[in-house]
Amino acid sequence: MSNERAARLQGLFNITVTPFAADGSIDFPAMGDSIERMIGLKFDGLLIGGTYGEFPAMSPDERAALFRRTTEIIRDRVPVMFCTAASDPRISQELTTLAASLGGYPMVTAPYVSEITDEQIVEYFRWIAPSAGSSLVVYNAPGIGITLSPRILERLANIDGAVALKQGDLNPTAIDEIANRLSGRMRLFCASDLAFLGPLTAGFDGLSSTNSCAFPELISSAFRAVQSGDASAATKLHRKWFGFRELARVHGQPQTVKAAMRVRGWGNGLVRPPLQAVPVVHMPDIEHVTRDILSSLESVRLDENLAMSA
Repeated sequence: MSNERAARLQGLFNITVTPFAADGSIDFPAMGDSIERMIGLKFDGLLIGGTYGEFPAMSPDERAALFRRTTEIIRDRVPVMFCTAASDPRISQELTTLAASLGGYPMVTAPYVSEITDEQIVEYFRWIAPSAGSSLVVYNAPGIGITLSPRILERLANIDGAVALKQGDLNPTAIDEIANRLSGRMRLFCASDLAFLGPLTAGFDGLSSTNSCAFPELISSAFRAVQSGDASAATKLHRKWFGFRELARVHGQPQTVKAAMRVRGWGNGLVRPPLQAVPVVHMPDIEHVTRDILSSLESVRLDENLAMSA
C-alpha cells in the first residue's frame, strides 16, 4: 500500500449523484452546487461517477468529461474517487489512466463477465493497477458484478498500488474477515450508508454515502458520532431516516435521493433510462418523509443549543 496516497482515504465520502438537465445532458452547474455543498459541510472526500452516479448510462466520452469538469470544480480541496469500471477492459483502462492523471483515485470492479475464474480476476487487477498510478481502489460491487470473497480481496491487497477497498458485500462474516485481515494493508470503506454502523465499529476507515446527497447534515452527524465513539448517538441518528431507507428500497436509491433533493430545492429529480424518476403518485410519500427528517434535524439542533447554553 502506498502510504502517502492512502493517507487521504479516510472518513466520510459523498457519492455524488449525477444531475441531468431536461434534455438528458449532464447538468454541470448543478453538479458544481452539489460538490460545493459537500465541501462546505466538511465531507472528507467525494466519489464521482459511481454506480449511483449512473455511470452505466453514460458513454465513455461523457464519463471522461465528468471526471475533467469535476476535477476543475474540486481543485484538490478534498480527495476524489472516480469510478472507472466498465464491461470493456479497454475502456476501464482508459478511464483509469485519465482518473490517475487528474490526481484522483480510480475505482475498479472485477470484470462482469460470465464464468471468470479467481485467477483471472486477480490477473485483471494486476494488469490494470499500473494505470492507476499507485492509487487503485478495488470496488467489490455485488450489485453490478461478481462478489469478491475475503480470500480474493486478501490477494488483491498484495498488488502494488492497491490502496483501498470499497466493500459492497456487507455480510457480517465477510466484514469481520476483511476488517481483521486487511486493516492496515488497505483503506477500508463501507460502500453503503444503509447499514454502515457495523463495518465502522468493526474497524473500517470510512464510508461512502449516496443518501448524504439528500441529507448531508444527518448522515454526517451519525458518522461523526461513530468516529467519536458514541455508538448510542449514532444509532439514534441512523434511526431518524429509516422511513427514507424503506422508500429507497422500493424506488431505488438514485431515484429516491434525487426526489428528496428536489423537495429540498436541490435539483429536478431526473434520472437516465433505464431508470425512471419516482412516479408523481409517490412523491407525497417522499415529501412527507423528507420533511419529517428535516424537522427532526431542527429538534436535534435545538436540543444541542439548549445543552450548550445550560
